[in-house]
Amino acid sequence: MNRTRLVLEVLIVMLAAGAVVSAQTPSQTVPRTADGKPDLSGVWQVLNSAAYDIEDHNAQPGVPAGAGVVVGGDIPYQPSALDQRKRNYENRSTEDTDAKCYLPGVPRITYMPYPFRIIQTPERIDISYEYVGALRHIFMNTPHPRGPIEWWMGDSRGHWEGDTLVVDVVHFNDQTRFDKAGNFHSEMLHVVERYSFIDTTHLNYEVTIEDPKVFTRPWKMQMPLYQRIEAAPRVLEYYCYGFSDVFTLPSGR
Repeated sequence: MNRTRLVLEVLIVMLAAGAVVSAQTPSQTVPRTADGKPDLSGVWQVLNSAAYDIEDHNAQPGVPAGAGVVVGGDIPYQPSALDQRKRNYENRSTEDTDAKCYLPGVPRITYMPYPFRIIQTPERIDISYEYVGALRHIFMNTPHPRGPIEWWMGDSRGHWEGDTLVVDVVHFNDQTRFDKAGNFHSEMLHVVERYSFIDTTHLNYEVTIEDPKVFTRPWKMQMPLYQRIEAAPRVLEYYCYGFSDVFTLPSGR
């Protein structure tokens, strides 16, 4: 066997091995439940600064610099909505949900800088968030209730598309925002989340945003979610009203 033929055969074997590894990743290596679905159970967290600003931003007092999570880079606002975004930014220190310790809505609750736990069953997926002790129920393969209903976290209904969990969320109020930079929506917000494994300890989180009152077209955000892999990871408590100068508890019962 001449040297050239040997080199070619080695390259063919290497390419074939690479194809096998590629074919097995990630669908054949992700954890699965008893019914064969990808098992999303565990404690997850983002490692970005999207809660401050979902677009590219420089460091400011109290705000770390960060790359944007908006696919394509731009949010397609209606011209009439730009003034409202500006006012939201100017009043962010007192009017943002984080300043008041209100529920931040969906999808912002996912990329607040705190961990959350996913608890998965065939009929329902629950997400327990450290931030303000929020608890979210994703009801599987069932329709939304008749609306309109104005909820802080909307109504979440899920189904599987192959190995991707797809969550359709509607019935929002207009009080939450996408970040502390003033990016906002109306009560007509429609969110579609997609959760899928990148590998055994990372999820791809993709969100499609639609709101014809505020935006000219649907747009997307995308980011990885990181699994907390330390021994016995926990979701603790963060009730921010105890540290806020704006929010005060009512007296009496």
